[in-house]
Amino acid sequence: MVGRSKAASGENGGVVIIKKYANRRLYNTASSSYITLEDLARMVRENIDFQVLDAKSGDDITHSILTQIIMDEEANGEQMLPVSFLRQLIGMYGNSMQALMPSYLEASMTNFRENQSKIREAFEKGMTGNPFAAIHETNMAMMRAAAGAFMPGVAKGKDKPAAPVAESKDEIAQLREQMAAMQKKLDELGK
Repeated sequence: MVGRSKAASGENGGVVIIKKYANRRLYNTASSSYITLEDLARMVRENIDFQVLDAKSGDDITHSILTQIIMDEEANGEQMLPVSFLRQLIGMYGNSMQALMPSYLEASMTNFRENQSKIREAFEKGMTGNPFAAIHETNMAMMRAAAGAFMPGVAKGKDKPAAPVAESKDEIAQLREQMAAMQKKLDELGK
């Protein structure tokens, strides 16, 4: 925890203990001050590890407090969790796959964050051969191929006849090669 004071990261550089009292107040034992859910959300964003304990029973209630922060964020800001996702998530409770969901969701979020940092690095390095330009070109080529397959004459122009089926198959093969090349470039960015 580089650059953080002992008060911010806990007495011994460990987990900050937050106590929740019956009056719903949260007390940060590291800074000896009362805090809010917004303060806890900020701590999460700053990667400060904390644990919330019920002041009376000593039970760990971190999970419910983090869930409450998400609910507040969803209610007060732009919603990040689509209704369909929430329905699917609720549907998983009691399902035989419920036990696998926590590790799956955690791995998915880790993968998302890693890819997000790779993309950010690409922008920061100012790379030539921008991967987004290649993605855009591939998307446009796929749209042209789809337009040609479903609406003959649109992809090549209104005056020209539609491409033969064999030519469309060649375009699709080229698109697949381009997508594979793009994936290879993205994988190399991550190294």
